[in-house]
Amino acid sequence: MEANPRSTGRLPAAFLTPGSSSFMDFLSHHSPDMLPGKRSLPPLQGAIEAPHGTTIVAVSFPGGVVLAGDRRATMGNMIAQRDIEKVFPADEYSAVGIAGTAGLAVEMVKLFQLELEHFEKVEGAQLSLEGKANRLSTMIRSNLAMAMQGLAVVPLFAGWDVDREKGRIFSYDVTGGRSEEVGYASTGSGSIFARGAMKKLYREDLTEEQATTLVIQALYDAADDDSATGGPDVARRIYPIVTVITEEGFRKLNDVESAEIARSILERRLEQPDGPRAALL
Repeated sequence: MEANPRSTGRLPAAFLTPGSSSFMDFLSHHSPDMLPGKRSLPPLQGAIEAPHGTTIVAVSFPGGVVLAGDRRATMGNMIAQRDIEKVFPADEYSAVGIAGTAGLAVEMVKLFQLELEHFEKVEGAQLSLEGKANRLSTMIRSNLAMAMQGLAVVPLFAGWDVDREKGRIFSYDVTGGRSEEVGYASTGSGSIFARGAMKKLYREDLTEEQATTLVIQALYDAADDDSATGGPDVARRIYPIVTVITEEGFRKLNDVESAEIARSILERRLEQPDGPRAALL
């Protein structure tokens, strides 16, 4: 009788056999039940109440790209969590910001991280930024059945393109449709307000410092008009997650850096509650 791999502590032969450079393809063949989109849900009785991540913004500048998110997760009209993290490194030169069903979104990000790491180990080279964006598109499309039942995940993807030597931003819809954005982008419940703020303040010649300030200004405006988006919480010392990706790789601003930018914006907003003014001409 053949020994059970689980009882012997040995990996099944499939795990040791060279195959596709896609970790998702590997799972779909050998353990499809581990993929979020392959799981079956019980019959639904009304809307599902699950924590949702909200607003994510991205801004490009000549030396790279900034990806940021607020810290609030909501469940219906309730605040489910005040300090959730919604922006994660995908690999050394890219990051993902999540909006939508929080639990599924975090699981998808972890799977995406494994997908990129698996490809690099099998092929001995990193995927191009375009390839990474396409892989994420496939993962979102595989979650379509869940999205149609109210468990949608709509991320924002950004990174440094080592071939083109520039920062790039990609947005998605629930079907996995991918669009490359120019200059700035946003997703989530407060995205329309954040996009309006960025549209008026964005310039092509932004410095890294100005770009990080701009994303926090945009998140502040989103929180001002969208109850599901959380603004800087000075009392609890909870500030937006801000990440910068350049030719040197991924970097997350520490709490002190984020707090300094947020506090300076708050002080200015005491004089101008609606934020900085854009020129008429």
